[in-house]
Amino acid sequence: MPTPGTPLARLGFLTIGLFDPADPAAGHETTLRTVELGERLGFDSAWLRHRHLQYGISSPVAVLAAATQRTSRIELGTAVTPLGWENPLRLAEDLATVDVLSGGRLNPGVSVGPPMHWDDVRAALYPDTADVEDFSYTRVERLLRLVAGEPAASFAGREGVVEEWSDRVQPHSPGLRDRLWYGGASTRSAQWAGQAGVHFLTSSVVRAEGGSTDFAQIQADQVRAFREANPAGRVSQGLVVIPTDGATAEQRERYAAYVEARSPRVGVPQGPGRLLFARDLLGTSEQIAEALYAHAGFREVTEVVFALPFSFAEADYEQILTDTAERLGPLLGWSPAA
Repeated sequence: MPTPGTPLARLGFLTIGLFDPADPAAGHETTLRTVELGERLGFDSAWLRHRHLQYGISSPVAVLAAATQRTSRIELGTAVTPLGWENPLRLAEDLATVDVLSGGRLNPGVSVGPPMHWDDVRAALYPDTADVEDFSYTRVERLLRLVAGEPAASFAGREGVVEEWSDRVQPHSPGLRDRLWYGGASTRSAQWAGQAGVHFLTSSVVRAEGGSTDFAQIQADQVRAFREANPAGRVSQGLVVIPTDGATAEQRERYAAYVEARSPRVGVPQGPGRLLFARDLLGTSEQIAEALYAHAGFREVTEVVFALPFSFAEADYEQILTDTAERLGPLLGWSPAA
């Protein structure tokens, strides 16, 4: 058994919502049932990841709008929305609408940079403005101002008989600005997030910095850099965690094969961005808890959003979430929400 440190305050999970392109409705329904299950198990939050032009959820905000009507307590987030695909004004309207529908439970996470496979999608995404689009932090700053209720137009008032115009995004959802997160993988991003007054999402991917390939230590250093810039900000760590306490023999075999197939990339910087991937944590809850307490990044946080493996079945997610809530969470000092 690990030696408990500071009790884990908040426990969430993340999914990409995989679906069969021949029957996409079924996959989206599975995602909604998974969110409902998370609420019943007492998880604090459920997060969806964008998957543009793939067979995962391309519009998490739309799916979360549906989830607001099937849950009542669990917080709902995006981890993350790549702003290179978004118009900040339109996204601000969507986020505010879903936040209102949820009763103030939305936690939008965003990131910047050009869209993935930029050269392949630029003609469809920005046919007239691709060469002048700004994919820097200023795109987040625009979103923050609009969500906060700063002017979006120069006109407000009545026009004609019944039309009333506002000069700021409607609906306005007070408090949403304070629940925005930035997903980053570098020390620069961590520092920027702190300075911008948003929370920080750190995942199972970081940039190899300073010649080091020690994922856990790099992550811990980035968390500390964020906190230096924003001591009051929240930080959430996201790793792939697969407890096997309640798994069948067949599930354990499949899970082990999944982890093994992904293991060659661990510890080896990938691509021009020199990305480092964390090792997936597979084993009993006791084994995973011990590994987490030995992880320098985990020791810096009191919130986690564990990622569900991308390609598993609904029954697998039910087993993993149940073991996480009922076995692993308590070993980390966490208590399920009422």
